[in-house]
Amino acid sequence: MSEVWLSAVPAFLVATAALIIPGLVIVLAGWGWHRLRLLLMAPAVSVAILAVSATLAPLVGMSWSWIPVIGLTAVAALAAYAIRRWVGTEVLLTPSPRRIVATVGGLVLAAVALWAQLTYVFMTPESISQTFDAIVHLNTVRFAVDTANASALNIGTTTDIPFYPNAWHSLSSLTALTTGASIPLSVNAANIAIGAIAWPASAMALGATIFRERAAAIAATAALSTAFGAFPILLFDFGVLYPNAMGYAVLPAGIAIVWELLRLRGVATITRHIVLLAVVCAGIGLGHPNAFLALFAFAVFLALFELARRALQNKSRRAWIFNGAAALLLLLTGLLLWRFSRTNWGMSRWGPWQSTAQAIGEALLLSPRAYPITLATALLLAIGIIAVVRRPAHLPVLIPAAVAGFMFILVSGTPVDTLLREMVTNPWYNDPYRLAALLPIAGIPVATYGALVVVDAVRRVKFVAASPHLVKAALATVAAAALFLVAIGPNVTTMATAARGSYTMNDASALLSTDEAALISRLDDTTPSDAVIAGSPWTGVSLAYAIAGRNVLEKHVFGARDEDETYIDAHLNDIDTDPRVCAVVQSLGVSYVLDFGDRNVFSDPDAAADREGIQNLDPSDHLVLVDEEGPDARLFRIEGC
Repeated sequence: MSEVWLSAVPAFLVATAALIIPGLVIVLAGWGWHRLRLLLMAPAVSVAILAVSATLAPLVGMSWSWIPVIGLTAVAALAAYAIRRWVGTEVLLTPSPRRIVATVGGLVLAAVALWAQLTYVFMTPESISQTFDAIVHLNTVRFAVDTANASALNIGTTTDIPFYPNAWHSLSSLTALTTGASIPLSVNAANIAIGAIAWPASAMALGATIFRERAAAIAATAALSTAFGAFPILLFDFGVLYPNAMGYAVLPAGIAIVWELLRLRGVATITRHIVLLAVVCAGIGLGHPNAFLALFAFAVFLALFELARRALQNKSRRAWIFNGAAALLLLLTGLLLWRFSRTNWGMSRWGPWQSTAQAIGEALLLSPRAYPITLATALLLAIGIIAVVRRPAHLPVLIPAAVAGFMFILVSGTPVDTLLREMVTNPWYNDPYRLAALLPIAGIPVATYGALVVVDAVRRVKFVAASPHLVKAALATVAAAALFLVAIGPNVTTMATAARGSYTMNDASALLSTDEAALISRLDDTTPSDAVIAGSPWTGVSLAYAIAGRNVLEKHVFGARDEDETYIDAHLNDIDTDPRVCAVVQSLGVSYVLDFGDRNVFSDPDAAADREGIQNLDPSDHLVLVDEEGPDARLFRIEGC
C-alpha cells in the first residue's frame, strides 16, 4: 500500500465496519453461520440498515451517528432471531474447509485487488472527481455532516428534491462524522469500501447461491469481480454516479435471494426469505431507484422462466391458471413501475454510442465503450454461453445477462427516437453508462459457469502420479491464483487509466484547478466561519462548502434560485452602479465572492450564460480583492452595502 494512502486507513476501516457489522449481526441472528451465501449478503443488509436508520433518526429526535445504526441493528437482529425460532431448528452441515477457504481467501484477494485498482484511480485520499455531479454529492455529504442528518428526506435539500436516495450519503457522512476526516477523504474511503468489500461479497453471494456453494464457483466469482472495467470503476468515473455505484454494488445479493426463493418450498422458509429480500431491496432502492428496477427486471424474467417450467411440468388447468395469473401480475407490476419511474424529457436525451451490431458484441463480451477484452474472461464467457446452450435446464444462469445485454444494446445501439428504447431504458435517463455498468453484474455468473466447466473437465482427467488428488489440488490452487490475474487484465486497466483522468487536478481541470483548490484551502484564514460566499457553481466555487466548510449561496448547478439569487448572478459586476445589487446582497447575507473565471465543468461557454455577471470580476469600491491564486482564481469581500 502506498504511504500516501495510510491517512485513509481509519476512514476505510470505519466504512468497512459500517458495511459489514450490522448486516453480519442480523444474518447470524436469523440464519446462523452455516450458509456462506447468506453471510456474504451482510453488506447488502448493512446498506439497508444505514439508509433506513439515517432516515428514521431525525423522526425520533436523534442525530446521525452510530447510535441509530446500533439501535436499528439490535431491533432487526431480534426480529430475525424471532423469525428463526418460528421456523424451528434446522439441521445444517458445517461448511467444508475448502468452501471456507474459498470464501475467506477469495474475498480477501478480491478486496486487495479492488483496493489497488481504486486507489490507483483516485490517486490520493483527498482527490475529488472533476465531474459535474461531484458538486452535489460532496456538498450533500457536508450538509449531512453539518446537520447531523443523512435522512432521505433531508439530503435532497441541496438539490431541492424532497426525497433523495441516501444510502451512499449515509455511509460517506457516517465515515466523516466518526473519523473527523475531510469530506473528499471520507468520500474516497467510502467508495473504496463499496467497491472492494460490498461489491465482491455480493457478487460471491450470487455465485454461491447459483452454484450451491461450490468452492470453485466462489473462488472464480471472487476473481471475476475484479476483472471488468464497467463495474465498479466506470461509475466512479462518469457522472459521477456514486449513489448508482452503491445500489449496484449490492444488487447481486438481491438477485441471489430471488434465485433461492424460486426454488424454496415451505411457507415458513419462504416467508423468511421474503423478509430478507424486502430488507435487501430497501438497501438497493435507497442506493438508487434504478438499481431496484434492474433487480426487478432480472427477477421478473427469472420468475417467468420458473413459472413456464412449472406449467410444463404440471399441465393441469388449475396450474396453468395460477402460473398465468402470476406471470400477468408480474408484467403489470413492471409496467406500473416503469411508468412511475420515467425521467423527464430534458434529463433523458442521452444518445447511443454505436451501431446495434457493435452493441451486441460489447454486450456479449461485457466490454462497453470498446474497452479491450481480457482473453481469460472472454474465453470463460464463451464457454459458459456454449454450456448453457447445450444444457437448456441451466438457462436461468444466462437470463440476467440477457436482460442486461438487451437493455444495453437498446440504449447504446439504437437511435434516440426509438420507441422501444424510450419505453425500456428511460428510467436510467436513457444513459448508456448506467446500463453498461450492469453488464458485469449480471454476466459474471455466466463466466463463473464457464470456469466450472473447465474445472469439471480437468477433474475428469486421470493423472498418472503417486498422489493424483494432490496433483489436482495443486492444479486447482494454481488455477485459482492465475485467474486473479484478470484483475490486471487490459479490460480493467484500460478503464482504470481512463478514470484516473477524472481525478487529476491540474491547471486545466474541468471542475477545480490547482489554483482554485489552493484558494479554497485558505478560506479558513481569509474568511470568517459564518461567511456566505457567492459565485458560479459551474466553475467549482460551490465546492468551497464541501472542502472548506464555508456556506455558499448555490450548492449545486441545478438548485432552484429565487429572484434575488438570479439577479446577483447576472448583475454583481454592476455593484458600483446598480443600487439594487447592494440591496440583493444585503437580503441574501452575502459577504464574499469567489470568482474562478468563466471556464466551467462542461467546457461549454454557453452553459453558464446566466452567470456572466458574477464571473471575471474586477476589483472596485464594493468588491475588495482579498486573495488570489494564479490568473483566474480570486476572492473578493463585498463592502459598502
